[in-house]
Amino acid sequence: MRRIQAQRSRWSAAAAGLLLAALAGCAATSHLTAEPRDIAINGTRVFPESITSDADGNIYVSSNGGTIYRATPGATTAEPWIVPSEQNGLLSLFGVLADDRHGLLWTCSNPAFGGPPQPGVVSSIKGFSLSTGQLEKSFDFPAGKPTACNDLAVAADGTLWATDTASGRIFTVAPNASAMTLFAEGQDLVGVDGIAFADDGTLYINNVRQNLVQRVNRAAHGSYAGLTNLTLSQPVDGPDGLRPVGGHRFLQAEGTGNRVALVEVEGDRAKITTIRDGLDSSPGVTRVGSIGYATEGKIGYLFDPALQGQDPGEFIIRAFPLPEGL
Repeated sequence: MRRIQAQRSRWSAAAAGLLLAALAGCAATSHLTAEPRDIAINGTRVFPESITSDADGNIYVSSNGGTIYRATPGATTAEPWIVPSEQNGLLSLFGVLADDRHGLLWTCSNPAFGGPPQPGVVSSIKGFSLSTGQLEKSFDFPAGKPTACNDLAVAADGTLWATDTASGRIFTVAPNASAMTLFAEGQDLVGVDGIAFADDGTLYINNVRQNLVQRVNRAAHGSYAGLTNLTLSQPVDGPDGLRPVGGHRFLQAEGTGNRVALVEVEGDRAKITTIRDGLDSSPGVTRVGSIGYATEGKIGYLFDPALQGQDPGEFIIRAFPLPEGL
């Protein structure tokens, strides 16, 4: 009898342990299956550009003023997380990308967007710890040419890739490198913006000025071998942030098109499907589970004479359900 009671006690303890583990697992992944809820950015004149998310469901947003905002899982407000300082040297921010494998949050830092030239101030890529927010790495772009570091991607081997919209260049930073390396440059790359890898390592970019989605061709030894313009099922309008969602599929934010589209590449063609429209100049998109999140840049308040000087109001990260199968 005592042996039976002891066995029952062990079974009960094991069952309780399994139940607690299951509940913990549910709590850990609840943010991946939650209903879409918009997220307000706690700041004024934020003018967000890029957006990214990490494996835990934290959402990070770059801003024109240099602050990186973070929304924790389930939060409806993104709070200032990393602010510009003399130590980190953050300027106006474009691309932002969570690199879970290396525990880093990468961002593109540029001289004031739309402001006068700042002597001695250069564009750079900066990497911050995802756990502490402390600056870990910083790489300056070569001086001598106009530079707008726009977006970022990380290859399977850990190499960081960055686009320079202004001078039509793509740079790489190899793991443990002390400086960036020029991968490609050319007039046909002027306007390059979003950059992302397919699951098989194929590299894709879009061009915000030429309204193109392109495959970056590489020779057998990995060097640049030109571009292939994909034939699109419908036109794109101001393609910007590009995020992989499996296979050769990507979420693409289109600023002047005020939408987020799904890009599905097959060979030299790409099917373009609108999955969220009605946005106010949307430069960035990310996903958390079955939910997409897009920034609204409200860029007209910076450049449209009819809007300049007016209050742009609150900045909102728009949430929306993603199509089944993503």
